[in-house]
Amino acid sequence: MGDTLLHFAEQLMSSWWIYLAVWGFAALDGFFPAVPSETLVITAGVFAASIGHPNLYVVIVAAALGAFVGDHLSYLLGRGAGGRMLDRVKPGTKRHTAVMWARRALADRGGLVLIVARYIPGGRTAVTLTMGSVRYPLRRFTPYAAVAAISWGLYCSLVGYIGGKAFEDNPLKGVALGIGLALGVTLIVEVVRHYRSKRRPQPEVEPQVEDELMVTSER
Repeated sequence: MGDTLLHFAEQLMSSWWIYLAVWGFAALDGFFPAVPSETLVITAGVFAASIGHPNLYVVIVAAALGAFVGDHLSYLLGRGAGGRMLDRVKPGTKRHTAVMWARRALADRGGLVLIVARYIPGGRTAVTLTMGSVRYPLRRFTPYAAVAAISWGLYCSLVGYIGGKAFEDNPLKGVALGIGLALGVTLIVEVVRHYRSKRRPQPEVEPQVEDELMVTSER
């Protein structure tokens, strides 16, 4: 079973279709977080190290471009019906927690939060939708989205590449290591974020957050 899976994976990674898949998954992940874009990019990085295919540099570019497009699609969705969608999120759910965090963080740190949100489960979509719904200026959104997309493409690809180099004779173990490293980074980010949120008061400022951001976007 393992040999069959490995053979199938090697065939997939040797095809030019993998670059289109990386781009597409990264774009869809911008507004549909269930898409495993990070896992696919890490896997591509692993096989780039172990069998030499796909090309690591092209994977990085495809992942970054896909993420950049996906962020803008989510932003535009937010400018449309995004505000109503976010308001209807059920309180007490993980999605509601992510939305409230995105609103507070956007009010505190502005566009920089888009970069941080890359490493928080559900954070990317919550932030991009929120930035669109509060009419955060597109001319300011785009540079932050570019930095976030490039950093994410590099991060996932290189994490996979490290895993592939560690297990060149067994790419499947390399994939497991790469995903494990990515989960470790996500866990660290979540622990730090949780610790910081506990150290400072969290007032209910949801309405004011949107008002402040609307004023900012008009300047």
